[in-house]
Amino acid sequence: MSPQGSQLKFRWADAMSEAEWTIYRRAIQAVRNANIPFLLGGGFALATFTGRWRDTKDIDFYVMPQARAAAVSALRRAGFKDYYKRRPYDRRWIYRSVRSDVIVDIIWSMANRRARVDKLWFDRAQPVLVRGEELRVVPMEEFIWCKLYILQRDHCDWTDIFNLLCSSGPQVNWKHLIERLKQDTPLLIAALHVYTWLCPGCAAQLPKNLWQRLGMRRPPGEDPRVLLRRVRYLDSRAWFASLQPVHKKLEV
Repeated sequence: MSPQGSQLKFRWADAMSEAEWTIYRRAIQAVRNANIPFLLGGGFALATFTGRWRDTKDIDFYVMPQARAAAVSALRRAGFKDYYKRRPYDRRWIYRSVRSDVIVDIIWSMANRRARVDKLWFDRAQPVLVRGEELRVVPMEEFIWCKLYILQRDHCDWTDIFNLLCSSGPQVNWKHLIERLKQDTPLLIAALHVYTWLCPGCAAQLPKNLWQRLGMRRPPGEDPRVLLRRVRYLDSRAWFASLQPVHKKLEV
């Protein structure tokens, strides 16, 4: 179930409800039958990297910009309606559709238009098996790249980055991520500073040459009690996977 083939203690794909999966699968089949390549992002990608599920009631399909119109048409034919009438959204980077209150997003660009989905996303994507459906997931590096910019007054995705780093940090291709970020690398440095404060023991497992390349000091070990306290400082809900029982869903 993981792109790295590791054994996951929590079968996250079985944690979603049958009703939600029925709608997700309808959307998957609609886009696939239209011969449109797509990658899973959002909560599905996070679950693939961490082995943990959270009930977001949506699924993100990343497509090439030139495929967006065809993907939208495919969803419409499958009975999905535009979400815009319920709640307006920025159509320049995303198309939001809905069926039975489950949202299916077609995404071809970052929300800030910093970058668009390109061929390299697909070349580097890894397969994942979800309830018998073989799909491909946004690469970890592109996942982090997108999440670093989501730092808004009412929404921040850095907690997703911290969960990914804790579970799969040593597997990240840091050279590729830094090449993607270019002049925005200070965002990564800032996130790593927070991550180091949060759980220096996990951060210390990241490659030595990463810290050297970014001009940062590699963190020492830690007292586990410090991690528990600091995780709660950021959010009192059960958001940090490594501190939760393996059978428990993450809280949004």
